[in-house]
Amino acid sequence: MKKIIELSGGRQDEVKKELADLFEEYNQKDKGINIQKIGNNYQMVSNAENSKMISGFLKEEITGELTPASLETLTVIAYRGPITKAELEMIRGVNCSIILRNLLIRGLIEEKEDKQNMVATYQISFDFMKHLGITEPAQLPDYEKLNSSEALEKLLEQKTEEK
Repeated sequence: MKKIIELSGGRQDEVKKELADLFEEYNQKDKGINIQKIGNNYQMVSNAENSKMISGFLKEEITGELTPASLETLTVIAYRGPITKAELEMIRGVNCSIILRNLLIRGLIEEKEDKQNMVATYQISFDFMKHLGITEPAQLPDYEKLNSSEALEKLLEQKTEEK
């Protein structure tokens, strides 16, 4: 509620009344979306009656095979992380938003905020390292060679020359 008051500029009593109205409107049996409330915190969730269908959808999204583009992105993050989205897109030459979202959902990467530069960075997750059986990224094959800035600079130069 505090965030809604802050963003809307409304008074607490007004926002509380509107949230109560929305809570009543959305929490009907025939609605696909419900609103949960804990104290002054609200969250929109799917209706529990849809849980089987949603679980199937999420399971497919989480457990399906990675696409070649996802594997390429994951490899770049593994060898160059922590890396920003802009750096990743410069290396790959394409927008990576959806791929990053899917890798985050699968728990293969983590997003950290670089407070100094005010940008999010991505790195491989502990779960990903456990899956590979490694204890640190430096144990990846050819890590030193592929992690060095010099190797990346050569790659980027080649990509620029090809265009």
